[in-house]
Formats: sequence, C-alpha cells, structure tokens
Amino acid sequence: MQKFSILALVSVLALAACQSPGGQQLGPDGQPLPVAYKITGREEAQIPGRVLGQVNALRANVGAPAMVQNPMLDAAAKAHARDMSAQNRAWHFGSDGSSPLERVRRQGYSGHLIGENISETYENEITTLNAWMQNRDTRDIIMDPRATELGMGWYQEPSGKIWWVMVTGGAATMPLNPAGGYGMAFAAN
Repeated sequence: MQKFSILALVSVLALAACQSPGGQQLGPDGQPLPVAYKITGREEAQIPGRVLGQVNALRANVGAPAMVQNPMLDAAAKAHARDMSAQNRAWHFGSDGSSPLERVRRQGYSGHLIGENISETYENEITTLNAWMQNRDTRDIIMDPRATELGMGWYQEPSGKIWWVMVTGGAATMPLNPAGGYGMAFAAN
C-alpha cells in the first residue's frame, strides 16, 4: 500500500510540474497562448505617459527633439479609435469620410499634422509601439524630427480587441512636408 501511495504522490507531482506557470494554456508548439491585454482604469491613466516616455527615449537615441502630449491630438486619436471599431476596420478615414487632418482640426488643433499610425490588436501599447517601429512608414511618423506633439488614443471592445491611434504634429510655424500633405501609416500586430 505504501508503494501505491508513493507512486500516486509522484504522479501528482509530475502532472503539476507539467502544468504551465500561472495556469496559462499552452498551444500545440508548447508556447503559452497569448492572453488579451485588458485596459483597466489604472492602466488608462498610465498609457499616455508610458507611450510618451518610450517615444521620447527612441527619439533621443537619434537626436530628435522630445515630444509633448497634446490634448487636442489625444481627443482626435481617441475619437478615431472608437470610429475604427464601429467600422470594424483599421484605416485612416472616418465613417464620415474625414481625413486625419480634418479630425485634428475639429478638435481645435492649429499645428501641422505630421502623421497618424493605427493598429488593431489584442496587445498593449508598448507592443503596438514596437510593431510600429518595425515598419518604415510608421517609424518615420514617430521619429520625424519636425514632430513636437503627440496624441494617443485607443478603444477596447468587450472582446478585448484594441484599436490604437497615434497622431503626431508640429508647431504651426513649421513648413509642411515636401509633398504638401500629411503622412499616414498602418501596422497591424
């Protein structure tokens, strides 16, 4: 009987050791399955500062000036994130046909729009920023030395999907880009 008890104990311990830490589910490759990032009230207050800090650290590495958060750009980004969710597609035009430039103007922004980055994901803002930095078009919007202001917005659906929008702008006295317009870029993670 003692041998059976020892065998049962060893079996239970072996099964417990096979279980992934924290109760995570493992995929067929043995890696933990991704878990949707949930934005809590506490997280909402911290996201803008984390993004701005990371962006300014990246820009400092190349000698680009630091950006500051702009509430008008934040408002335009948040409204567009919610609108992308309503349209169920990540793109740069609003359901009313508005462009990024029109949306920032609606919020009272008088500076020059540098660009807009968008994403549709289940991941947090730093992972999304990293994905934007891996793509030349979206990276150029973040790293443009003319950009001095940043707006960050998001909308999380009940399913956990997050629609991210970053808008960058510069001083009203700065010249437009050579093409005379604004940049737009998209990266999906």
